[in-house]
Amino acid sequence: MSDLPDPPWRTPARSRPVRRPLSQQAVVDAALVVLGREGLGGLSMRRVAQELGTGPASLYAHVSGKDELLELLLDRVSAAITVPEPDPQCWPDQIKEVAWQAYRAYATHTNLALASLATIPTGPNALRVTEGMLAILLAGGVPPQPAAWFLDRLFLYIAGDAYEGALFGEKVRASGKDLDGYWTGMLGQLREYYLSLPAERFPHTLAHLDELMAGGGDERFAFGLDLLVQGVARYATPR
Repeated sequence: MSDLPDPPWRTPARSRPVRRPLSQQAVVDAALVVLGREGLGGLSMRRVAQELGTGPASLYAHVSGKDELLELLLDRVSAAITVPEPDPQCWPDQIKEVAWQAYRAYATHTNLALASLATIPTGPNALRVTEGMLAILLAGGVPPQPAAWFLDRLFLYIAGDAYEGALFGEKVRASGKDLDGYWTGMLGQLREYYLSLPAERFPHTLAHLDELMAGGGDERFAFGLDLLVQGVARYATPR
């Protein structure tokens, strides 16, 4: 190939996007990019195909459709969650440890929180986490039925909390403010509104306004997690 410059009258060659080799992993990687950039509403097989520089039909050799794609995305997030070996002496703390990991994972991929509310986890990583948490609960003396229902309620709580965070994140972005500025302004307006309420109709709200507005997201999540774990602990028979 010549190292001489092209004559000025020639049309410059157009660079073409480099196509990545297709695989299920590549499809999931591209889907995470689309999800982070455009949200759950923008995720589609067509958009993922565009991200990969190919057509939607080529994706179906690796993923059957959007439903399976969401399952794979949720399973990818679950891959980062580690589950300790069951210790009957400290099983509540072990459950909380795994719950916090899931909470952080959803906080990182907030758009997946909504998807998880309508998707039953069947991937190997999600099943590994469920199996491990069930083992912890059973080792702690929690009977199988309360343990199973507890896990269902726990992950619903985690996903719901993370999704609420995602909605607030969208409001922050739409406001054009930084996070601290948005919260300071919103909480100030909220307090001012509450204080304007008639005291004879809302005596308890006004008397305990500081308590109602206290605590950040992590503190409130920790409080709710404690309530759930203490609740299922009532069913446990010490071993």
